[in-house]
Amino acid sequence: MLKAGMKAPEFTLPDQNGAVVRSADLAGKPYVIYFYPKDSTSGCTKQAQAYSANLKKFLAAGYQVFGVSKDSVASHKKFEEKYELTITLLSDPERIAIEGFDVWQEKKNYGKVSMGVVRSSYVVDGTGTIIFANPNTKAATDCEKVMEQLGI
Repeated sequence: MLKAGMKAPEFTLPDQNGAVVRSADLAGKPYVIYFYPKDSTSGCTKQAQAYSANLKKFLAAGYQVFGVSKDSVASHKKFEEKYELTITLLSDPERIAIEGFDVWQEKKNYGKVSMGVVRSSYVVDGTGTIIFANPNTKAATDCEKVMEQLGI
C-alpha cells in the first residue's frame, strides 16, 4: 500500500459518463480517491452513498471525490442511477490506478485465496502527494475517517 508522503500515481480513466479524468489535469486540485471491489454490492453501496451524502462538504473544503473499481463505464452508470450517487466513479478494468495505488492484492475469503481490490482510500494534495492513506478500510467508516482527517 502507498503511504502518506509518497507521490500519487498518474492515471487516465473514464468516468460513469464516459468523460476522461486525468490525474495530470488535477494538478493544483486536491482530491480523495477511494478504491472498492464491485458496484452495487452492499458495502460498496454504503461507502458510495456516504461519500455522495457528504460531497458538498468535500467540495466546500476544496476536494473532489473519485470512487474507482474494475467495473465498466456502463456498470458505473447503472450504479450511479440506481442509488442516486453524486460522486465521480472511475472505471479501471485494466487496473491502471488500482495497481498504481497498490490496492490489487491477495485476499482471503472463506478460506479461498484470490486476487482483488483491497478497499482503501487516499487523500492527495494539489502537488500530487498523498497526505493521508486509509488502507484496508471498512466500507461503513471510510468516509467518516477521511472527513475526520480533513477536519470537515
